[in-house]
Amino acid sequence: MDFYTLSDKGIEDELGGRIKALRLRKNVTQKALAAATMLSINSIKALEAGRGKLSTLIVVLRELGALEYLDSFVPEISISPMQLAKTQGKVRERASGEYRIKQDDDQQW
Repeated sequence: MDFYTLSDKGIEDELGGRIKALRLRKNVTQKALAAATMLSINSIKALEAGRGKLSTLIVVLRELGALEYLDSFVPEISISPMQLAKTQGKVRERASGEYRIKQDDDQQW
């Protein structure tokens, strides 16, 4: 799926739908998931509607045994050996404040 073609609300809806599909594939009711995670059923409903909190997402993924999906969601950023040599082993701790979006074909960063 090309998320760049979706609005923010569209992405929220898509992710909420995927969480719901995962819950249904595991054959867990909203009520049972709420009880197992100690969240309210309204929190579960909000997450599935694309309005949930990040902390709710983490708790639900943990309960559904799907935390490994977070690696694909936001992959760990690795530093190339050349970049590491340029920075002399220092890890970047803050941004310069000069923000720009590079547009090459469909990629933005």
